[in-house]
Amino acid sequence: MFSKRSAKHAIVGLDLDPSHIAAAEVAVNGHVEVTRGATAALRPGILRDGEVADPAALTDSLKAFFDEHDLPTRVRLGVANQRIVVRTLDLPPLTDEKALASAVKVQAPDHIPMPMEEAVLDFQPLGLVDTPQGQRTRVVIVAVRREMVEKLARAARDAGLRVEGIDLSAFALVRALDVPPTEDARLYVHLAGLTNVAVASAAGVLFTRAASGGLDALVHQLSERRGLTLEHSRQWMAHVGLGTPLEDVDGEPEVIAATRVVLEEGVGQIADTVRNSLNFYRMQEGAESVEDAVLCGPALTIPGLAERLGELLRLPVGVAAVAAPEDLDAAALTVAAGLAIEERV
Repeated sequence: MFSKRSAKHAIVGLDLDPSHIAAAEVAVNGHVEVTRGATAALRPGILRDGEVADPAALTDSLKAFFDEHDLPTRVRLGVANQRIVVRTLDLPPLTDEKALASAVKVQAPDHIPMPMEEAVLDFQPLGLVDTPQGQRTRVVIVAVRREMVEKLARAARDAGLRVEGIDLSAFALVRALDVPPTEDARLYVHLAGLTNVAVASAAGVLFTRAASGGLDALVHQLSERRGLTLEHSRQWMAHVGLGTPLEDVDGEPEVIAATRVVLEEGVGQIADTVRNSLNFYRMQEGAESVEDAVLCGPALTIPGLAERLGELLRLPVGVAAVAAPEDLDAAALTVAAGLAIEERV
């Protein structure tokens, strides 16, 4: 999506989440593996709901991050926010790329709720499908506000980075994970500063939606309720989790109890967000059956969260992260790893 074709030099996938920066270089040999990576917390308010709210502060943060970790400066950025529009269209059975692009251009204005002159539009073909109207070529079209993309790219360029492309974070997420295929579509939930939901099958990503109120919101709630730093809040959430009986958790009982309350309330809210997105997808024409889910992202540090989410969604929920050396935070690097490549080989 929105990518330049470039020579084979190191490209860093750069994931900008409201709560953190993550960057990864990868090797691909049947599966994706991080060979080099780094993460850093991002000050609250720089990104708001996935969009750049303070461009100067983002530029400064990126400069410091890349200087500290001595990373290559050719990057592919990810985008995820509530204003991205994703739709699935069934078009005439076209196989020629130019003809398909022309058909998308004609059909998109009827399905995208924004002026086309203000949008950056891209699409991914999912192949031929049988429909009541006969055989059709199914495509996923993506539209992003041009000013949002330009603001993000400008902040990166002002930090001295060379932007080689921009992709949906959900596409990158699915591309990075080595999850065994199934006959049905699968739900992916990436839980970090945003709750990023995707539905994907063997053909590709069928649907995606990002929402505010992810793991970061729970960290802030606990911090405010107990007067903790954000880092201490994260540590308490990982320590208490959702599986161990409270009486068996070591530490201050009041903080433990408050942490468990925040986690229980939070996972319920997250489940509602995910369920609403999944129901929206299921109402679309041609929606595929979804029988299981995968949890990924920084939320993997919280024991019992995947199991609790599965109970609330009434779906089996597994966990997955990109392959990475033990000294790296693989869960936080998954989206960045997917952004570092254009396709699996």
